Amino acid sequence: MNKIDTTLIATRDEHKVRVLSLGAAPAHPLSRTMICALHEQIQLATEDSKINVIVLEGPGHIFCAGHDLKEIGRHRADSDLGRNYLQQLFTECSALMQDITLSPKPTIAMVDGIATAGGLQLAAACDLIFASTRATFCLPGVKNGGFCTTPAVAVSRNLSRKHMMELALSGDAFDVEWALAAGLINRVFPSDQLTAATMEFAQQIAGYHPTAIADGKRMLHAQLEMPLDRAYAEATEVMIGHFMDPVRIAEEKNR
Repeated sequence: MNKIDTTLIATRDEHKVRVLSLGAAPAHPLSRTMICALHEQIQLATEDSKINVIVLEGPGHIFCAGHDLKEIGRHRADSDLGRNYLQQLFTECSALMQDITLSPKPTIAMVDGIATAGGLQLAAACDLIFASTRATFCLPGVKNGGFCTTPAVAVSRNLSRKHMMELALSGDAFDVEWALAAGLINRVFPSDQLTAATMEFAQQIAGYHPTAIADGKRMLHAQLEMPLDRAYAEATEVMIGHFMDPVRIAEEKNR
């Protein structure tokens, strides 16, 4: 395994919670190097039996500014005008986002500032978003002659269709009041209280049974795509498995 550049991703562990910090201030965009480093850290945290919750945070007052447009621009000089690079970039980014969403461990984005384009995609890929009062959220692709189609995959799974269209078609930055009302984020705190509040919640859920959490997360995602009768049938089997878990049975006997 390659040694990860800690100027890209810094880590700290606090009571079964791993915090992954993206780069140094003011911001590191989602270059291919950043995406690979973050993906590796997500996989390491997912595989670490001592870690039950993963928290993502950005540097300074920016959560994440999205893809590295300068890096993309440099590949316009390639013989294919950058098509191969873009294919690799978005394939690797999509794999990262899916691993965050489908991690058996709860993931929380701690947003203290702007989350824009691929940066909003990164936050939306997490199970929860805790934000500060100065956080803003933006899908600016239309203002640059494009459309934030890949960020919309993650974001649209958090919003109603009307809210999603407003965000994507305007290209404007929306504040935490809009984001909270729209269902994009979970909780809002003053900036100086965000870290403490997020970590308190993260450590609370880190103390729960990790196997039940992992099974529950998987089932929550799966049942949304199922017919109602199948969703209940499969959820019932998972629920029974939780009650029959030997660790749970032993804990009940010792109460």
